[in-house]
Amino acid sequence: MHAYRTHNCAQLREADAGASVRLSGWVHRVRDHGGLLFVDLRDHYGITQIVSDVDSPVFKALESLRAESVVTVTGDVVKRAAEAANANLPTGAIEVRAREVVVQSAAQELPLPVAGEADYPEDIRLRYRFVDLRRERIHKNIVLRSQVIASIRRRMIDQGFTEFQTPILTASSPEGARDYLVPSRVHPGKFYALPQAPQMFKQLLMVAGFDRYFQIAPCFRDEDARADRSPGEFYQLDFEMSFVTQEDVFAAIEPVLHGIFEEFADFDGKGRQVSPLPFRRIPYRESMLKYGNDKPDLRNPIEISDVSALFQGSGFGRFASIVEGGDVVRAIPAPGTAEKSRKFFDDMNSWAQSEGFAGLGYATRKGGEFGGPIAKNHGEAGMQAIAEALGLGPDDGVFFAAGKEAQAAKLAGLARTRVGEELGLIDPKRFEFCWIVDFPMFEYDEDNKKIDFSHNPFSMPQGELEALETKDPLDILAYQYDIVCNGVELSSGAIRNHKPEIMYMAFEIAGYGREEVDTNFAGMINAFKCGAPPHGGSAPGIDRIVMLLADEPNIREVIVFPMTQKAEDLMMGAPAPATPKQLRELSIRVVDGPKA
Repeated sequence: MHAYRTHNCAQLREADAGASVRLSGWVHRVRDHGGLLFVDLRDHYGITQIVSDVDSPVFKALESLRAESVVTVTGDVVKRAAEAANANLPTGAIEVRAREVVVQSAAQELPLPVAGEADYPEDIRLRYRFVDLRRERIHKNIVLRSQVIASIRRRMIDQGFTEFQTPILTASSPEGARDYLVPSRVHPGKFYALPQAPQMFKQLLMVAGFDRYFQIAPCFRDEDARADRSPGEFYQLDFEMSFVTQEDVFAAIEPVLHGIFEEFADFDGKGRQVSPLPFRRIPYRESMLKYGNDKPDLRNPIEISDVSALFQGSGFGRFASIVEGGDVVRAIPAPGTAEKSRKFFDDMNSWAQSEGFAGLGYATRKGGEFGGPIAKNHGEAGMQAIAEALGLGPDDGVFFAAGKEAQAAKLAGLARTRVGEELGLIDPKRFEFCWIVDFPMFEYDEDNKKIDFSHNPFSMPQGELEALETKDPLDILAYQYDIVCNGVELSSGAIRNHKPEIMYMAFEIAGYGREEVDTNFAGMINAFKCGAPPHGGSAPGIDRIVMLLADEPNIREVIVFPMTQKAEDLMMGAPAPATPKQLRELSIRVVDGPKA
């Protein structure tokens, strides 16, 4: 018999009754039923119930075990009585009557319990992550992550992609976030940068002729944490393709994403539906109008409308003056709110103010009759026109966001989400994908009073060189796109600008001279001068994909060893000061940072 186990703790079944077996694992629970002791023994695979009576020579050894001690149990498989069987466990039809017990490692008092799903403070969970990872939900999430990555690899290879690894120590590049710098010992005073993304390298692979590349790529950005973004590092499905249009990119990656979400849609028995192929394409400007952002949650049926024209010269002077001043009014339907009290609408207004906005106007409606101050001032005919424009039912209320276009769109988008949540309109059993397309190539930077890139400076402008030479820069669209699922942006991508003359012109519009392009992007521009294919790609985030599949609200729950929101590893004690010897070797002197 093997020294530690003949079976794992999820393996034994009724057919194994009578067999002599050996199991090893962690003591999950101990239950004393007065002369009869039950121990749930857990390993990576599952749980098996161990039983011992008071007359057994191993009873005292089992009775004295602390939870999470590691033991090896030798015993006989016994079929449980029908009334004692546990249908919730794969091994629930049997138990193992213990004959021998060897304690491999006795656990001390735990910083947090493993059995049960009680929530614990973040600092305790992350400091003792090796214990936290034993908890069933987190353990399943991490296994799910591994399965998702394995499935992605298979699907990408089946699509004709080849996996390559790109450098981790590289040069700093303007990806938009702060770099993590690594000092060079052999080149004093010089630094490597950890890659914010393999962007340059994957494009150079296309120039080198590899045609279809992918990688489960680690990326490093010195940026603050959010619920859907881990500080410091994250992983993405990075891919690039040669001789492709935007639609070719969509056609290659859509089956991969759709297949992954269908494969794991029933994780934890939730049985969710995935939006059919092809995914919906929504132009950026349409998304900003209808949903108030460029990452819409399409499970929410509410659509925002611009009703500025309907308030022009109206009896509601405040909105009329806003419109006459060149600003906008956006309307957010609130379906089926006839039975809601005025408090519901007032609470929405208070919420908007708590978010930093001036407020959120509203009109109620019951049985076709409008109510509230806006309805009273705007008049029956004016409100009826709004109802017809929005397709409101007789019991549908409406909220209004007014002001400068960007602020009104932002408030309307947030209000759309909140109304959808408050009214239970968002279906939790759906994965709704869409592409956001036709992003503006440039935007006006109010702070620096100049035109700058709005999305990705290496994207191909629609219309190419002619558009750059003849159009207002703010009217030029780019072959840029985002893939969004349930309001979460999974990735940005683009058809790349592979022509040096277009790159020089695009950067010139944004205020960068030819010399700056040659200096800052030497590797890229020099490669393009040696002959580059048209190419494009994207990079869906692995962490976010798993977060959605696991139905977790925070990305930390699907990362094996995450950092805190302040980018600290409490378990390993990072970041930490370097020793004087290390600093001398690197020719570095530490100076005090700016005072808070």
